[in-house]
Amino acid sequence: MSGDKKPTWVVDKERARRAEARETVWLFGLHAVRDALMNPAREKIRLVVTKNALDKLEEAVAASGMAPEIADPRRFDVPIDEGSVHQGAALEVKPLNWGKLADVAISGAGEPLVVLLDRVTDPHNVGAILRSAEVFGARAVIAPRHHSAPETGALAKTASGALERQPYLKVTNLAEAMEELKAMGYRMIGLDGEGTMALGEAMDATGTHPVALVLGAEGPGLREKTRETCDIIARIPFAGAFGSLNVSNAAAVGLYAAATRGSKV
Repeated sequence: MSGDKKPTWVVDKERARRAEARETVWLFGLHAVRDALMNPAREKIRLVVTKNALDKLEEAVAASGMAPEIADPRRFDVPIDEGSVHQGAALEVKPLNWGKLADVAISGAGEPLVVLLDRVTDPHNVGAILRSAEVFGARAVIAPRHHSAPETGALAKTASGALERQPYLKVTNLAEAMEELKAMGYRMIGLDGEGTMALGEAMDATGTHPVALVLGAEGPGLREKTRETCDIIARIPFAGAFGSLNVSNAAAVGLYAAATRGSKV
């Protein structure tokens, strides 16, 4: 009967959920593979290593309980981009599930500090941001499900292990996630070169509230809706004529400022 037919949006959502369940990621490089092997939360599927790499990963492989496939270094046949520096190690895994935004933002490990990325799609930038977020004790890096850097081997390699430990949450709508965080007491600080307030002043203005740093992609910057949802648009002061940092460097400066606010550091 026509009345039993599911709406198109429901069918599309179910299809996307099934596709997501089938999705796997190939991690590569000794550091990224070792950290994933040692992560009990990571669902591991297939491990391909050269004999030399296996010698270096022996302890992690044993801890994981996986049976590795030994590959000839001259024919390292795994589906990663040609030219990737795999160091003789590749691991097929399922993407990590970090749970709900509210759980991580309210009671997650680390400081009450999160980073939101508005359409930052370069995996190397996101990997570097995850690394900085871990260093400065942030609870999560948050990005929209679409138009963001997916969990990939390149991202994991740049993150240098942080992908296994630093929550990288994907949300359906970034502005809605920002409103949800506001309701939890977070203050939204958007970073932009034309901000109305210097970063240090913006941090002072947050008082003791949790902080969410919001960064846009290089070039386009923050989208209008994202900008409107911020409480403050702040700029990073600079000296000289060249006053532009890439998004990962800007995130590191913002994270340092948030982590040390109120101190004499």
